[in-house]
Amino acid sequence: MPVLGFLKVQKLTGLTIEKTMNIDQAKKIVISVISKILEGKSKITEDMQLIGGESLLDSMKLVEVCIALEDLADEQGFEFDWTSEAAMSKSHSMFRSVAALAQEFANQSEV
Repeated sequence: MPVLGFLKVQKLTGLTIEKTMNIDQAKKIVISVISKILEGKSKITEDMQLIGGESLLDSMKLVEVCIALEDLADEQGFEFDWTSEAAMSKSHSMFRSVAALAQEFANQSEV
């Protein structure tokens, strides 16, 4: 599956990503990316788990989400690092939920 481009996310969310983004913009982007990768087959919510037994994403689909977000960040002039030690920490992982991933995406846009 090809990585989602910025224009596709913009079309899905109606958002233009500014140099920095707020959490609501980030949530819409993350939800749109996940929905596209899951081919719209499931309703994506902010509290949806991204890892663990209740996740709708298998490991390959989660990597697709991260690569799509990485590409979007690159197009907007910031680096989205989803491979850091903090990302992999169970208690502080950005992969706990859609909201946590969106918060991290927004935070990294500000650096």
